[in-house]
Amino acid sequence: MKTCAVIGAGLRGQYAYPPYVKENGGLKFVAVADLIPGRVESFKKEYHIPDKMCFESGEELLKQGKLADAVIIATMDQDHYAQTIEAIKLGYDILLEKPISPNLKECLEIEKLAKEYNTKIIVCHVLRYTPFYKKIKELLDEKTIGQIINVEAMENVGHWHQAHSFVRGNWRKEETSSPMILQKCCHDLDIYTWLIGSEAESLSSYGDLAYFKKENAPKDAPICCLDHCPNRDNCRYDVYKTYLTEHIGWPTNAIGTDMSLDGRVKSLKETMYGHCVFHCDNDVVDHQTINIKYKNGVIMTFTMTAFTEECDRTLRIMGTHGEIKAAMNSGVIEITEFLGGNKTIVTIEKQDKGHGGGDYGIMHNFIGILNEEMTNSNPISGSVHSHVLAFASEKSRKSGETINIKEYIGK
Repeated sequence: MKTCAVIGAGLRGQYAYPPYVKENGGLKFVAVADLIPGRVESFKKEYHIPDKMCFESGEELLKQGKLADAVIIATMDQDHYAQTIEAIKLGYDILLEKPISPNLKECLEIEKLAKEYNTKIIVCHVLRYTPFYKKIKELLDEKTIGQIINVEAMENVGHWHQAHSFVRGNWRKEETSSPMILQKCCHDLDIYTWLIGSEAESLSSYGDLAYFKKENAPKDAPICCLDHCPNRDNCRYDVYKTYLTEHIGWPTNAIGTDMSLDGRVKSLKETMYGHCVFHCDNDVVDHQTINIKYKNGVIMTFTMTAFTEECDRTLRIMGTHGEIKAAMNSGVIEITEFLGGNKTIVTIEKQDKGHGGGDYGIMHNFIGILNEEMTNSNPISGSVHSHVLAFASEKSRKSGETINIKEYIGK
């Protein structure tokens, strides 16, 4: 049986991917590293890791040489590059959490080195592995709606998710994480490029941080939500409603390791999770739109917005013979044929695993690839292209330019 180490035992590295192994086997976890001791201890107990194989950082684990056949790297964005480069050189095969890196040059260097070392490396663009998007890909490949002409797609972030992850959370600042279009939407840029079946030629983008900033704070709102805010009853983002209820799953379990009431209050006092959403140090956008022209002629408009109730992905694909409308949360795919106006509804069974079944789907494929029972349909080059689109979108958003992708990579 192949063995695997985990670097970064947080929400993704501990709760998204390893549970697949606990339920289905096929891989043995033999080492773990995380900056937070409580996470290491939890992973150690769950997967029976010996003390000598528990480490305080990814760097410490990698200094030991090659400890396993593969490694899951699920640390913060800015740590990916150095850890991935070292893991490649040590001979690990790698499951790498997205984004690859918040730096385009580093993404390209990882791609180059992985090819040089013949490393099996899969970036966690998990939507490719969901029954929902696999069905849509099947319909498009069968030319059910003819030739694709236009795509309209939305990443409905959800106001509560924006507040938790991108206003208060670890991904709130570009400097310490990455641009939000990269962190949140390289998923989407990857999946639509895959569905469309072509690389992008050019793009333009618009967006900014419109709402979650100091000038929109209610009158007399304190910096910390716990400090008797007079607007508490009328505030959707009040920490009492968000983190101090009986619910201790996600997103509450992201604020700390002690889920007792006192432990949560302590975490809120000591971290940005306890701040008013209008008094945080966030700088990533809360809405952004990209217009992309693909090399095969398809035009796509993609919008990411915080200002939705549901956290969902929705799309409309318009072809020469019909159109497809779909929503990931409901699993409903509606196909309309222009000739006769016939409508067909395909409903994908609701998945009880993360990202519509994608988290488990990618682990199933990763294990299959490690055992040479499956081929990698998600090569590093495709993942890097989605990142190029995200970086180019940021350049366009900030400069107002239309970006030619080939010229942008050349620079």
